[in-house]
Amino acid sequence: MNLHFNCCRILSALICMGICSGALADTGTAQKPPQDSGLREVGVATTGVGEASKTVPPTLAATVDGRPISIKEFDALCAEMIRKRFFHGAPSSSEVEAVRKEAMELLIENVLLVEEAERRGFKPDEAEIKRFAADMEARYGAMPAWQKDREQALATMREQVGRENLIKQARKALREVAPPTPAEVRVFYEQKPELFTEPEKLRLSLILLKVDPGSPKADWDKAREEAKRIFLRLKGGADFAELARKYSDDVSAGSGGDIGYVHAGMLPEKLQGKINKLQIGVVDEPLAILEGVALYRLDERVAPVLREFTKVAQRAQDLLVRDKVEKAWKEAIDRLRGNAKIEILVPIANDSVKSSGGLGEPQLIAPTSGNKQEDGGKKGW
Repeated sequence: MNLHFNCCRILSALICMGICSGALADTGTAQKPPQDSGLREVGVATTGVGEASKTVPPTLAATVDGRPISIKEFDALCAEMIRKRFFHGAPSSSEVEAVRKEAMELLIENVLLVEEAERRGFKPDEAEIKRFAADMEARYGAMPAWQKDREQALATMREQVGRENLIKQARKALREVAPPTPAEVRVFYEQKPELFTEPEKLRLSLILLKVDPGSPKADWDKAREEAKRIFLRLKGGADFAELARKYSDDVSAGSGGDIGYVHAGMLPEKLQGKINKLQIGVVDEPLAILEGVALYRLDERVAPVLREFTKVAQRAQDLLVRDKVEKAWKEAIDRLRGNAKIEILVPIANDSVKSSGGLGEPQLIAPTSGNKQEDGGKKGW
């Protein structure tokens, strides 16, 4: 586990919650959301008639089986995700909405995982907590702000690290699957042959007249004219290898233009389409590519080959285990969600989406007996 990353993340959370004073923000571990990121205070309620200027900001973004997810936690995670994904500029409204959805899903999932860890009797790893505490003491211990709030900060850090450790343990437990039997691996191989088939291979020869992409049109026209002359000589029976050694600017010139085998699909789409129509030994007409003007000849076409099971058995087993883990994880999360009472108390969409009839109202997701979520008539997301 990356101690520096997690210490920065936890310290940011402490600052966000107001436990550590703002002086610690100078460390660069806590950052504000990008300007115009779309993160706004939502669900603000007025205090009463005649007091329209006074509002009471909500504190909760959601609850899961009565366990709170604070607006500060939700906004902080949204800001972190936006900062990492859109460092080049401000995201669009739809991008902000997608981030808010993903952040809420992640926070809900984490609460469900903590509940699962508690049901299984898991305990936080004390050694990991001590390592975090020692690392934070080493990094920030000399700072007055840290010394002032040290005890409360360490207590909150212990809670946060312990919670993350429980989440990690629960996630690992829910992703555990029994090793597949040899018979299961064989069936997987037979049912998904496309995963173990070597694609078609093409052997090509090339004559390339290099032209810098930024060259003027006159240079490109000159290369095209020379390529046409070479093409006509080849059509007349001239030796491809000899002309490649004489005119080609590609590294393959020394081997008579032979560039070896390439798998179908590795070539640019336009070139692949042309090669697909060629017959063995036929030279295609000059084609402008990024590097210049090229003449290709198809020398050999090797059909796709299904590799023998004995040669790909380990890969088949690894892929089957991956599929089983993904299925076990999805089923477990669906089960946990289906049995939980999830109440989302803030709009997930931004104002522009709300006005167009999108997701804008708080949602109540009640537990069901069939592992499906219902929201009291409102469409879920």
